[in-house]
This record gives sequence, C-alpha cells and structure tokens, in this order.
Amino acid sequence: MDLELQHRVALVVGGKGYVGAAVADRLRTEGATVVVASRSAGDDDASVTMDTASQASVDAAVAAVLERYGRIDVLVVTAAPSAGTLDPAKRSDPTQVLDAIDGKAIGFLRVATAVLPGQRDAGHGRVVVVSGQNAYLSGNITASLRNAAVGVIAKNLADENAGTGVTVNVVNPGTVTDTPSAAVRPGAGGESSPEQIADLVAFLSSPRSVVSGESISIAHRVLGTVTY
Repeated sequence: MDLELQHRVALVVGGKGYVGAAVADRLRTEGATVVVASRSAGDDDASVTMDTASQASVDAAVAAVLERYGRIDVLVVTAAPSAGTLDPAKRSDPTQVLDAIDGKAIGFLRVATAVLPGQRDAGHGRVVVVSGQNAYLSGNITASLRNAAVGVIAKNLADENAGTGVTVNVVNPGTVTDTPSAAVRPGAGGESSPEQIADLVAFLSSPRSVVSGESISIAHRVLGTVTY
C-alpha cells in the first residue's frame, strides 16, 4: 500500500530515542522528509533542538522547521522520560505525579498546540503521540495518570479539529522490546518492537488514514481487563 507520504514533511519529537528512531526511519522509507527533534538533536536540515518542557524551546523549534520547509504535515511525539526513571516508592507522591504529567502529557500538548494551527490552515495534518498501556492499569498513580492524560488531551485536540482535515491519535504499546514474544501475561499488555510501533504510526500519519480521536493499543491490549 502506498501511504502517500512521499515529500510530506514529518516532525518526529524524540526521534533519537528507542521508538522515535524507528518511526523516523519508517517515515523516511515512505519518502517523507523527516526532521528529528530532541534536546541533543542539533540544528541542521534533518534535525532541530527542542526541549518539550519549555514552550519557548518548542515554539522556536517549530518555527525553525516551518522556515526551512514551509509546513509540517505530520507530527509524531515519542518524547517522554522512560518509565524506568519513575521511582516506584513515590508512585503516589504528588510531586512525582505532577512532574511525570508535565514530562509526557503537557510536553505533548505544548508541541501539538504549536503545530496544529498551521495544519488547520493547510486543511490537512496528522498528529500521533506514543503513550502506553499503563493508561489502563491501576496500582501506580504516576504511571497511570501520565499516560491517561495523554489520551484525554489527544481526544480533546481531535475533537477540536474535527472536520478540518487534521487527525489526532494515540498509540499505546505495552512492553517494547527488540524480540517481542507472542505470549501475553494476565494483567499485562502484549509486547511489540519499535519497528512494529513505527508501522502503525506510519499508517496513522498517512493521508489514507482518516482515523481520529482514537487510543490504539498495539499488540494485545491488557489481558484480563475490560476498559472503554
């Protein structure tokens, strides 16, 4: 299937990371012009420095991409502190919860609100954010809430842009590994590889996809729970 991404301009935030690098490679394979954004990306035609914790940094980076290419057709946000950086002993600590939400959900919101006006004006755009299946699980307020907040923000943005030609969606992996197992444990999501995630993101980034407002689990959604 031709995803019609040839010559589209894609900004991949967190594009030097484990999942983000696979997404950037996949979009390049489809013919997109990819700009990688991260705090250590540098500033050349294929990269831009961005700190999603700073609105000024986000705005400057988006402006730099627009100056170079005139548009951002696709925005993919994979940037967030790893779940491994969260202290399990502070899973209910308000400070850690707030920091985690800012690092993942509000960081996504900062970038999305900087890019969406230009997409609306163009009458076309695709926004995809990678979150996680912890959004469906209790037991760790920090992990649950930072992922759930991403889904709530994305759904609101999708609704705000309904009918404009712009779509907004969430991809929720379980465990990400180079060698995903087909087995699924009760109370856990299925495993997926960065490349598998990138394939789904590429489809959602395509003009051929009209899906919007969805939080899509990749691999098996948490085994043994019913969520809506």
